[in-house]
Amino acid sequence: MEKRKVEIVVISDVHLGTYGCRAKELLKYLKSIQPQTIILNGDIIDIWQFSKRYWPETHMKILRKLMKFVVEGVPVYYLTGNHDELLRKFADMQLGSFYLQNKLVLELDGKKAWFFHGDIFDITMQHSKWLAKLGAIGYDSLILLNSMVNWYLELFGREKMSFSKKIKAKFKDAVKFINSFEQTAAGLAINSGYQYVVCGHIHQPEKRTINTDDGEVLYLNSGDWIENLTALEYNDHTWSIFKYDAKQFAKEEEVEYGQLSDGEDLQSKLDVQTLLKKIKLEIA
Repeated sequence: MEKRKVEIVVISDVHLGTYGCRAKELLKYLKSIQPQTIILNGDIIDIWQFSKRYWPETHMKILRKLMKFVVEGVPVYYLTGNHDELLRKFADMQLGSFYLQNKLVLELDGKKAWFFHGDIFDITMQHSKWLAKLGAIGYDSLILLNSMVNWYLELFGREKMSFSKKIKAKFKDAVKFINSFEQTAAGLAINSGYQYVVCGHIHQPEKRTINTDDGEVLYLNSGDWIENLTALEYNDHTWSIFKYDAKQFAKEEEVEYGQLSDGEDLQSKLDVQTLLKKIKLEIA
């Protein structure tokens, strides 16, 4: 499949290391594009739930693919989120074309774009982190249960369903939180003189202009790679939401564990494994 050229791609909330992570789909997407810049907007590695008991080869391949972009000279900005907040102590680190930061400002065709994960707007994160972590475990369990139910639904030719989306739709507080999150991000961006504000965190892909008494801003959210399977793309002065559709991707041959592909060498794999070992030591 010919690689599609993308000026900027923004991905967030991948949650590598959890059962809900859709690494296979993300890997297919990454292999299908030729980006000029990659922005990883938080919660890429889920350090909150990181465990040596669950780290599939597909999750390793995502890191190896991202490292391959770095080796090729593609700027990759890793912006920290709440699930990978442990990395914040290493913020402002640069290794070649890899940048680890808490936030990012880029000028795009004369307009300023402000990128950050968005957990600073989450009251639970600020005052009850234990509750947020408990909620993360519950969410991952819900996704695992949901995937089992959907497997049976597909088996009988029924349409898939999303438990979390149904729950969010039925609880007014969830809808209220999302609206408040978006308005708060937009208000701060307008007051700071930004034309674009790009977040993650709430797993809700969005592109819409928000107006306040002080002006307007284009609010964007990259969604997630657990349920929505979405990314943001910037091309020809325009932002768009990419939505993964399995029908658009040819079935690729599965790579056995330990086998290398895409011209990746053994050293690149060892480097990633060393990085993960360092993260484990930090957690311990």
